[in-house]
Amino acid sequence: MAIWLGIAAAMVVVAGAITLVANAAGSAAPSGIAVRSASGQPAARILSGSPDAITADLARDLFTSAPAVVVADDGSHDLAAAAAIAGRLHAPVIMVHGPQPTAASIGPARAAIAALHPGVVLAVGVTAAALKADLPATKVVSKSSALPHIAAVSADRHLVVLIHRGESTVDAAVTATAEVAGVRVITASSYDPQTQPAVIKALAAARPVHVIAVGAGFGSTAELTARVSVAETGMQLPGGGQLLFPMRKFVALYGNPTTPALGALGQQDLTASIARARAVAGQYSTLSRVPVVPAFEIIATIAQGSPGRSGGFTYETKPAALLPWVKAATAAGMYVILDLQPGRDNFLAQARLYRSLLRRPNVGLALDPEWKLQPRQLPLHQIGSVHISEVNSVVRWLAHLTAQYRLPQKLLELHQFRLSMIDGESRLDTSHSDLAIVINMDGQGAPVTKAQTWAAIVSAAPKGVYFGWKDFYVKDKPMLDPRRTVRRSPRPVLISYQ
Repeated sequence: MAIWLGIAAAMVVVAGAITLVANAAGSAAPSGIAVRSASGQPAARILSGSPDAITADLARDLFTSAPAVVVADDGSHDLAAAAAIAGRLHAPVIMVHGPQPTAASIGPARAAIAALHPGVVLAVGVTAAALKADLPATKVVSKSSALPHIAAVSADRHLVVLIHRGESTVDAAVTATAEVAGVRVITASSYDPQTQPAVIKALAAARPVHVIAVGAGFGSTAELTARVSVAETGMQLPGGGQLLFPMRKFVALYGNPTTPALGALGQQDLTASIARARAVAGQYSTLSRVPVVPAFEIIATIAQGSPGRSGGFTYETKPAALLPWVKAATAAGMYVILDLQPGRDNFLAQARLYRSLLRRPNVGLALDPEWKLQPRQLPLHQIGSVHISEVNSVVRWLAHLTAQYRLPQKLLELHQFRLSMIDGESRLDTSHSDLAIVINMDGQGAPVTKAQTWAAIVSAAPKGVYFGWKDFYVKDKPMLDPRRTVRRSPRPVLISYQ
């Protein structure tokens, strides 16, 4: 996946080698208009600066020649008219600054016009005489009727222009020029295509390979490359889009499907568990400004009192045994979190056991340091802990897996109710945009005690993380109702029930 960028409010996304040609043979239209082939062009390009520089660069990027060019004042009320005329006459739009352009202000436009070799320039909102003075070798007119008829360019299905709605006066000119070049236009309300379900669908249909983005808000070339690469897969998270938070809230049943004593998840069969998860999540629908998504938090590896097959004092559920639950949850529009209680084993080694499930877009991972044991330690004899280096090894591995398969952002949850559970927590690696890291305060007890634990966990957490809260049906005395559960600062993005 390669990308070609630009600036100020639009993004031209191209799939396949960008071959902007008037017909399948690649020849110019009979009128002399010719679009530029992308071969030899950089995979990603950013157009930045003033409207005149942006529109001039875009015209030169998309065309090798044009019989006519529309020149418009970037501050004129006639921009919409200029764009409409350009679309009707199949001519690119280039802006200049002010109705009386000077030799200094017309520089970008002059270079672009010279590169396109137009036979005539139409001045819209610009004094034709002033424009003519700066373009002495070019015919300048003020009436569209003086422009020649120009044949339309055949649409290239692989090209898309993504316009950021209402960002700049350059929108109309960029849209007109892109459409004249046969490029499909998509309007977006955000600079990140991964946040918008409709834009993701459109990019998936276009299958972009090269991108020209017009708009500094789209980020760096590398950032946009990664975002479009994922968006074009068309995969979306439950609730829509490809970024987890703060666009949604998860409400999860916690436990193991075969062990009722471990939590609410295992207290009924699969079908009933889905119904229960939906019912619990439904209690939060009126308390949230974002979609509330039901979830399963499945204890995949369970700390146990005997060494077990691995000798690590942990029982590792086979991925095949969890697959029916993952598939059913997926079909029900739910998210799934695989929880690890490693015993004396390593978190990363256990995470790798579930690679096949974690390759699914709606499956995340949770690490529970309470059950991380040191040599000669046994479950239930102490509260476990993990060094941050081991956590970061999972962070890097999971981020790489997510990027490798171009998956939507993936959840990594860290359970914590004592600061000692994560040794070196301040060095948590939060630099991977492929992951959303949530620290889940899973302490139990009276509301006052839990509130104190929450405050300690939140204050000690590194920047760049979100927070979750766990309610215990039996061990909380009393358990908070949904309204009191969400009455936290910051608001929890994940609420689980055990």
